[in-house]
Amino acid sequence: MSKLGVIGIVGAGNMGSGIAQKAAQSRMKVVLVDLNEQLLQKGLESIKKSLTEAVEKKILSQDDAGRALSSVVTTTHIEDLRDVDMVIEAVYEDIAVKQDLFRKLDSICHPRTILATNTSSFRVTDIASATKRPDRCVGLHFFYHPAKNRLLELVPGGKTSAETMSLAKAFSGAIGKTDIAVKDEYGFAVNRFFVPWLNEAVRVLEEGVADIPTIDEAAKKGFGIGMGPFLLMNVTGVPIAFHTASTFGKSFGPFYAPARLLREQADKKTAWDLGTQAPDPSRLGAVQDRLFGAVFLVAAALVAEGVASKEDIDRGARVGLRWSQGPFEMMNAMGVQKAVSLARETAKKHNVKISELLAGQERMGIPWHLRFVDMDIKDGIAFITVNRPDALNALNEDVITQLGEAFSEAESSSSVSAIILRGAGKAFVAGADIAFFVRAIEDKDLDRIVRMTMRGHDLLRRIDTCKKPVLAVLNGVALGGGAELLLAADTVVATDRGSIAFPETGIGIYPGLGGTQRLPRIVGKPLAKLLVLAGEALNADAAHAVGLVEYLCPIDDADATATKLAKSPTLVTKANRKPAAMPEQFKRSADLFADDRVAALLSPDAAKSADPLLAKIGKRISFRAPIAVKLANQLIDDGAKLSLDEALRLELDNLTYIFSTKDAHEGLKSVLERRRPVFKGG
Repeated sequence: MSKLGVIGIVGAGNMGSGIAQKAAQSRMKVVLVDLNEQLLQKGLESIKKSLTEAVEKKILSQDDAGRALSSVVTTTHIEDLRDVDMVIEAVYEDIAVKQDLFRKLDSICHPRTILATNTSSFRVTDIASATKRPDRCVGLHFFYHPAKNRLLELVPGGKTSAETMSLAKAFSGAIGKTDIAVKDEYGFAVNRFFVPWLNEAVRVLEEGVADIPTIDEAAKKGFGIGMGPFLLMNVTGVPIAFHTASTFGKSFGPFYAPARLLREQADKKTAWDLGTQAPDPSRLGAVQDRLFGAVFLVAAALVAEGVASKEDIDRGARVGLRWSQGPFEMMNAMGVQKAVSLARETAKKHNVKISELLAGQERMGIPWHLRFVDMDIKDGIAFITVNRPDALNALNEDVITQLGEAFSEAESSSSVSAIILRGAGKAFVAGADIAFFVRAIEDKDLDRIVRMTMRGHDLLRRIDTCKKPVLAVLNGVALGGGAELLLAADTVVATDRGSIAFPETGIGIYPGLGGTQRLPRIVGKPLAKLLVLAGEALNADAAHAVGLVEYLCPIDDADATATKLAKSPTLVTKANRKPAAMPEQFKRSADLFADDRVAALLSPDAAKSADPLLAKIGKRISFRAPIAVKLANQLIDDGAKLSLDEALRLELDNLTYIFSTKDAHEGLKSVLERRRPVFKGG
């Protein structure tokens, strides 16, 4: 990363060392500061342990882990931070301590240096007030464990500049975080509803409604999580929950103040006794209602106060807390009327009012409208972003509908000269929503799959034929439907994190959003078959070499590069790109898929061939669904003889058949169950 290449971290504890690790993994240089060598060594040991675990789980290679560790320099001298690009404080949660640190950093660091606070409960504005550079101060609220948890709350202080926020956003992207925009209020967004959730669980215990095993079990089932509130407090620290609730109580009133038992437990400085008795199934519903009521009450208040959007609150819950759904999705799932009634009970119990936003939704009696696609028009460029990062931006009915609406608006707007498609988080678009397919198959409603796919085809064809330039920024994975979306764009700009793959035949289906037809028209039939039938994946460099990507750029320059290109009269598109010679690394593999050789490759004996390359690719294909492989091969061949519109119709016409096969159900379900599928050709 060029703009923020050297990061300083003050505090080598759990949070500080984790942030240092994440920055180092992202190829930044890190200067880690603490009071003494003992604390620094403890922080380094924590980083080493975490990196070792990542290597053992094959998340990182040994080389990557070693490179990350060597990128961290430790020091007890805060003066060593004078020339870093950004300093992130992760010290004790005390406003005076943080202000004093910012005052020192302000006097030491270069004027360009950004000062960031990882505070979880204080206002950024108050911390920044200790400096003469409040415009260069920002809140970066990480969640435990910072190297693993993908959520980051971006919090501007009262005087934070647009440039600082832009750099903070770029930093978030560079370290692979899913960031949400949050107003500078005590507790920001996620902790503001999460801590009352913990506190309400303690009140349920305090009132004798249920015991700890029952409360934890109710929470696990109700919120789709692995740890209930009491086990979670034991892991993260009971004093932390108490301290945050105390801060919130002073800021927001008695409802937020810590329950009596939470105060007593914090005073004991011991973990909760989780008990060994079995949960009481008769009390699960009552416990869940109490927890839901507290969350719904606060989540709606946050939106009403402008602290965060409904969508970002839900993302925060799913990504940061790992809840199966966010508060607003939960309300929609159980019904808004019931959800509001639970919030009313909580409000009445604690003598607070529900927000007018919540009351208004109850009066309308309709679900919350949640957006998964955002559009922002800047200087004549429409940026359309699929913003469903916790699902890797997978396409479902809502996403396709909202993408279509945003594209239509941009296409018809006289103020828009070009359109740029993006994905939030780690992915561009990671294919279609597998759970949607499985539900439709099991409900015997294949027409629903066809209808959604037809809407996708219509959208991609409009992108194909749009008179305005349509660019796509590939800064993450593009799988299946995401890769097919790229094929429809005029130009693709990719960073080194970009990758493209068509995994469909490995899960019992074929690329159904034009992949069997647009792909061979761009790269030729043999290479298209290598990608579709064998599932060969391409990194950004390889995709550029074969003609699927027009431009490469650094990760922090992706949007700027795409914007500049969108305004360029000499923009290179798939329509005017000069064909490149097939890269040698793909030439021989693709040659095996030539018309006169592909039959041998698809035969059962291919994996036993004396030709090592033929055997290797033949073995790979043997693990894929035979019906899907055969049909995809046929679609590529037959479509090559037709116009694009006729070929796309052919692809659509075979959807019902492929999704009716047992292999399709087996392959798709195996993804949800995280296992290797067993195909039987049925």
